[in-house]
Amino acid sequence: MDFFLALARTLLIGLYRRVNVLGHEYVPIGIFALIALSFPILTFFAGRFFRPNNDNALKNSTYECGEIPVGEAHIQFHFQYYMFAILFVVFDLVVVFLILWVQVYLTLQVSAKVIMMLFLLITLLGLWYAFRKEDVIWI
Repeated sequence: MDFFLALARTLLIGLYRRVNVLGHEYVPIGIFALIALSFPILTFFAGRFFRPNNDNALKNSTYECGEIPVGEAHIQFHFQYYMFAILFVVFDLVVVFLILWVQVYLTLQVSAKVIMMLFLLITLLGLWYAFRKEDVIWI
């Protein structure tokens, strides 16, 4: 118990006396981050220890609305779905950069405008290449 009191006194030294301890104002943030990061891990392991473990063939089978499953439940998705998701993420980021760029366009120097145009050109070349490959023609 004395250890915890000494630790608390050490951590809170900046609150009672005006002593400049390096980073003392970040101690509550560090404690909060430590608790926030440890909480999901602790609850995960606590759930593993306290849950019932009643495995049987019915629980391990795939549930399909009360019907007996026929065939394998795992389906391999087409590559086009992944390609579409990657293109969406790329152009979502491009839109974020464009919004920021448009807001400060008038105050930018010419070199910044040229760099942004190169960025857009490279992005559009990537889109052109993706459409030229016949894998994403359905988009």
